[in-house]
Amino acid sequence: MQLDEQPLLRELDHFPNISVDVPKAIKETPFKLLDAFVDFIYEFVDQPLLPSQNNFAPVEEIGEATTVRTVEGKIPDDFPEGVYVRNGPNPLFGGLKSTKSIFGESSHMWVEGEGMLHALYLKKDSGRKKWKTWYKNKHVQTDTYNMEKDRTKPGFLPAIQGDSPAILFSYLLNVLRFGVIDKYLSNTNVFEHANKYYSIAENHMPQEIDMHSLQTLGNWNFPSGSWNRPFTSHPKKAPGTGELVIIGIDAKKPYFELGVISADGKKMVHKADLMFDRCAVCHEIGVTQRYNVIMNFPLTIDISRLALGGQLMRFEKDGYARIGILPRYGDANSIKWFEVDPCCVFHVINSFEHNDEVVVRACRARQSVIPGPSSSVNQLEKFFKWIKRETSSIDDGSEFTKESTFPRVCEWRLNMKTGEVIEKKNLSGDEFAMEFPIINEKFTGFSNKFAYLQVVELKEVSGSGYTRFGGLAKLHFEEKKASTDEEDELVKAEYHMFPKDTFCSGASFVPKPGGIDEDDGWIITFTHNENENISQGSGPLVVINTCVSSIGIKAKTL
Repeated sequence: MQLDEQPLLRELDHFPNISVDVPKAIKETPFKLLDAFVDFIYEFVDQPLLPSQNNFAPVEEIGEATTVRTVEGKIPDDFPEGVYVRNGPNPLFGGLKSTKSIFGESSHMWVEGEGMLHALYLKKDSGRKKWKTWYKNKHVQTDTYNMEKDRTKPGFLPAIQGDSPAILFSYLLNVLRFGVIDKYLSNTNVFEHANKYYSIAENHMPQEIDMHSLQTLGNWNFPSGSWNRPFTSHPKKAPGTGELVIIGIDAKKPYFELGVISADGKKMVHKADLMFDRCAVCHEIGVTQRYNVIMNFPLTIDISRLALGGQLMRFEKDGYARIGILPRYGDANSIKWFEVDPCCVFHVINSFEHNDEVVVRACRARQSVIPGPSSSVNQLEKFFKWIKRETSSIDDGSEFTKESTFPRVCEWRLNMKTGEVIEKKNLSGDEFAMEFPIINEKFTGFSNKFAYLQVVELKEVSGSGYTRFGGLAKLHFEEKKASTDEEDELVKAEYHMFPKDTFCSGASFVPKPGGIDEDDGWIITFTHNENENISQGSGPLVVINTCVSSIGIKAKTL
């Protein structure tokens, strides 16, 4: 998500005696003087992590790749050689920060933090009998990462969550000192296109990565300025053509644009402004053989709301929600909208065409956990009590409830001829909440039987909004759960739960070479034992889980 400084400065007119010519200020105001002003006015405070949250603490780069000398279990003989890589937030300078100043408080959200790549390499020896495995990690070296690294101390002020005046002045001071409103995170996903690999978060362009060294090769720059905004963390390959379908949101008009990149990655073959009337946060899209699937749900970014004292990012519980079905190269006039019940969706499982319908499956919650409660001690204490079932709500206007906050698997059937919507809000049941879905990518845009998701036991949610995943689930969409209720819409689910206090992240489906069935393959994931503080797959142990899930990963064949 990109926040442009010009609408921000117009909104600053609500505050008297503030008028800034940004280009002139950048040229004429000595950087050191501005830096001294920030050092004098602002106090950076580390956001504390509970002992149960050490899995979210940042780690250091290890330098050269290290050989994994202990293997627990056996790597299947027909497992493909390659590298399993994921990224995630790994904040510089000890962790996420909050700031205190005369303008109020602001803080990083739990999804922020500079991206770090974690790679596990798997290769057989020359005799093709024995596996060799080694591990390497490295920060994604975005432009803003290099700025802060050179400074050797925090510089960017948190600019999303906090008191309205504090956020507005964070924008202003970040722009004056660094030329951009906020840091480029690149901490959400790794994807491939045209045999190149990219790290991405939707507040900036992707960064190309050398998968052998994990070196950042630079931003993906499109020719002739054909794309001048960030794009979704989860772009999709169009079935049949290999084109890459992307979207980009912005806090100013045009709020929402869609693009289609050629299969060779060299040109933008289609681009359209979808004429949104708000900046709706759309984290992922869907594709079918002929259509793009657009989610326009009521988690919004609004600078005017911020300038008037509200939240920059907010879930509007009374706002509208709709799903758009757009021909691959269509525009705002060719999109067909379907109204659905207000909810929040970050991740789409899959979408496909079935007769006159477009079927969309996703992880649906009745509200958003982002931006979440305030980072203040008082609010975190309330949130923690809610998680422990000691209270039913939080008094910050967010109205969290245990039924609404965590996602379940849902399905929409959208009839392109009649406009009818058939909505199944809970295919997975209430036993577990589920997120970060993955499928066999060969079935993207086609009817699929299976999906794999990370499972959260509600009692294992951390007090600051961090969610820990204690297992994996395999859903069978064409089989119903055994039930005596003929009206029950639940599908069959298989679970693989990890040992106590062991949690996973960043799992990927690896198809079996030569496999015939959709579920011929393996799941590979990193796990972390919080009692022993040992990571399997990212530390001295490596585990290949052949059970039955995603946080920014990609399996690459070397």
